[in-house]
Amino acid sequence: MSLVASFVASSAWWGIAVAGGGLLIGISFFVITSSVSGLSTNRRPAWILLKVTGRYALLGFLAYVMIARLRLPPLGLVLGASSFAVAALVELINNRRN
Repeated sequence: MSLVASFVASSAWWGIAVAGGGLLIGISFFVITSSVSGLSTNRRPAWILLKVTGRYALLGFLAYVMIARLRLPPLGLVLGASSFAVAALVELINNRRN
């Protein structure tokens, strides 16, 4: 999707924005999976809550840096974040055909 966005928009910044959105959703996926696995092992819930809060604060900070400081197009970030859902939809359609 990064290459397509760069080609369609004629700007490398769009491709970087799509990759950044993919990075943000990847970090979010990591936060969710690690917190669920931590809660399922009955470790200290307060420590897990603190880690999740810190990771989401880092995620917000990264989004801020990408939008405000790097001036990446927000729509490109949204496209990158939705790329995982698009990939899952493509896989679902491919599995339905078989």
